[in-house]
Amino acid sequence: MTNRSGHQALRVDHLQADLAGRSMRGGAVTVGALGFKIAIQFGTVIILSRLLPPQAFGILAMVVALTEFLEYIKEFGLSTATIQKRDITHDQVSALFWMNATLGVAVALVMVAAAPLIALFYGRPELTEIARWLAVGFVITGMSTQHSALLARQMRFNTLAVIGVSCEVLGMVAAIAAALAGADFWSLVVQRLVYCSALSVATWTAGGWCPGRPRRCPGLMPLLVIGGSMTGSAIINNLGRVVEPALIGWWWGALPLGLYERSHKLLMSPMNTATAPIYSVGMPALSRLDEDTGQYRRAYLSLSEKLSMATVPAAALTVASADLIVAVMLGAQWREATAIVAWLGVAAALSPVGVATGLLFITQGRAPELLKVGAIGSTIGVISAVIGLPFGAVGVAAGLALSTMLVRVPLCFWFAGRKGPVTVADLYASVMPSLLAAGLALASVSAFRQIPAVDNAQPIVALILCSGVGFAATAICFCCIPRSRRALQSVLDLVWRMLAHRRAVA
Repeated sequence: MTNRSGHQALRVDHLQADLAGRSMRGGAVTVGALGFKIAIQFGTVIILSRLLPPQAFGILAMVVALTEFLEYIKEFGLSTATIQKRDITHDQVSALFWMNATLGVAVALVMVAAAPLIALFYGRPELTEIARWLAVGFVITGMSTQHSALLARQMRFNTLAVIGVSCEVLGMVAAIAAALAGADFWSLVVQRLVYCSALSVATWTAGGWCPGRPRRCPGLMPLLVIGGSMTGSAIINNLGRVVEPALIGWWWGALPLGLYERSHKLLMSPMNTATAPIYSVGMPALSRLDEDTGQYRRAYLSLSEKLSMATVPAAALTVASADLIVAVMLGAQWREATAIVAWLGVAAALSPVGVATGLLFITQGRAPELLKVGAIGSTIGVISAVIGLPFGAVGVAAGLALSTMLVRVPLCFWFAGRKGPVTVADLYASVMPSLLAAGLALASVSAFRQIPAVDNAQPIVALILCSGVGFAATAICFCCIPRSRRALQSVLDLVWRMLAHRRAVA
């Protein structure tokens, strides 16, 4: 392994000359890898949902729900600090590495100690051992946080894409093999441990950077301030994701929680998967454009518009075809999840766009505001979950959907657009064409499903036909709107340029 522990692994000045090109190529590679990752996730959901009962997923979700926030403490936002800071030294990154490693061990010990309490909370003794094994993952990933950050800092998106897809495949294969061997819910534990182990090994190998020995280092305080703000914001923003399954599992038990967890995994995980690369591509690019407000504004709005064009119409199709999606993706034993999937489809429509506004806060040095927005949004989310809880998992999903669409996303837009080059009006304008396309797709698919032949067809055939109708309606709408047409053309132009570049290299 080549030791790149000097300045070479930290430099970003060479990126400036072709920053726009790198961002566009990185975005294309990231989107391609994102498609593969989502396909793998869907494949995993389809296979494991048929190999394991709903209760198995509910049992694991009980542990994950109460411990997920520990992941943010382990990371402490220090990867963001490494990516964002224009000038950073080897000693500073080394110090951050040892902080992440120490936090990983500390978080694991806390989880091991809390394991009996988790089991007591739910009244399920088997959760003790599950929690202790999952704690190992914190130690493993704590050792690779800075290596992943350095790859993102260098805008090595090809490498990150290959690593992400490969680790997803390894985790999927391990889980399926364990499930076929009769491991039941333990196969899901195996999936998590294999994924994080593969990710750690791959980032160390690809990055080629080795940390120095632990020692005091000047200039860390600003990085810790950024990391602390990011950590607080992440914990607060994701409080609802912790509270919702915890309440369902505590009140209703493993079966309803399993239905909710698989529905959430089916819809929200691809959306969350879409958001993470957006940060990986957008943060280094926007951080380098902080002095050019016009280019900064155009770059962010282009990102926001393309993200909404991908997610909002897809969410509308989900709402219109929820029963078909459940039948095809999960199977007959999951029929009760249909209403949950429909409501989560509503929540998934604008959720990634709202999350992406965090880029504006981070790259403009407004991290404390991000913390405030997260606190207000999460409070609203928790209240909506509590209100919906007496109505079961469906009520919780409905509360999440309504609070996200009507309150939380508008709140993100208002706070993010109050300052800086991107205004509130800009943010709404960037998603309006997608909302119109989603409305047309929803109406078209709903009308199409009234045809008896479609309603009586096999679920997979009906879903393919409905997807085609929804895609056609979306494409027609986007082609009729000038700004959306330009966005589509820019994507096509990028694809042609990348193909031409590959041919030239060959």
